[in-house]
Amino acid sequence: MSGIMALAVLAGAVLGVGLWLAFVRLPVMRRTTFTERVAPQLRSADRRSRLLQSEQPNLTPFGPLEQILRPLLHDAVASLAHLNLGNAALAKRLARAGSSKSPVDFRAEQLLWAGAAFVLATLVAVTTAAAGRLSAVFAILMVLGATAAGFMARDYLLACAITKRKQRILAEFPAVADMMALAVGAGETAAGALDRTSKVSHGELAKEFTAVLAHTRSGAPLVEALQAMADRLELAPITRFVDGIVVAIERGTPLADILRAQAQDVRDLAKRELMEAAGKKEIGMMIPLVFGILPLTIIFAVYPGVAAVVLGF
Repeated sequence: MSGIMALAVLAGAVLGVGLWLAFVRLPVMRRTTFTERVAPQLRSADRRSRLLQSEQPNLTPFGPLEQILRPLLHDAVASLAHLNLGNAALAKRLARAGSSKSPVDFRAEQLLWAGAAFVLATLVAVTTAAAGRLSAVFAILMVLGATAAGFMARDYLLACAITKRKQRILAEFPAVADMMALAVGAGETAAGALDRTSKVSHGELAKEFTAVLAHTRSGAPLVEALQAMADRLELAPITRFVDGIVVAIERGTPLADILRAQAQDVRDLAKRELMEAAGKKEIGMMIPLVFGILPLTIIFAVYPGVAAVVLGF
């Protein structure tokens, strides 16, 4: 494929996409939603034209391009929502990551990442194909693979955020549990200890305590708010922590001793994980020693003798 032919194919593809976008966004091609049908009857005070309404803020520095692609992105996100690709599980994962985004917002980000990867891969494929260094089949496979990788990369970053937040919460838990034990020992109730701890401490666990207090102030019982936090985080130490508080509230058992014991359990768990990580690192350090340094040492030790024997014969 020559350079002129590649540029012609690229220009034709851009023209085709533009014409397709202009055609599918015509009013006769779009289905009127229920909200748009009942909006004139529900609009009592503001009767201005929708053309005079203020524009939505841009999320990217490409303002005009974003305004052109925004309806297409909304349609794509709606199609993904209709497919129901694990939206309930995705909502739980977003909550575990401490994100305030909805599953629809996350799907939109995935589509943006996939679109950016598609554009970059297309440019690279067209450039290399024009130079004659890449066949058309491999170019198509590269574009498809890059698009899928861009879509999955956003999910991978979410998984990394969940793991890092889990580590931060477990690192903060012993100190927070000790502070709560001191507050309870000083005469505070469980809710008062949560309030005081959330104000004094800073971190992910303090934010979760603030969310629990906000849930209780909206009318929910403290036990229900704590269990919702445990379900949201899905961490075994936090689940045991919540169970201990619930048992202490319902049965009247001493809460301070339970909190101190749980803090010590988390410290012991951190020590065990550290020892396990050290053992794995020790085994990993043996790999370059056995397969790299040791064979090289043997070669340096044996080669002079072998060379002397060969030269002697």
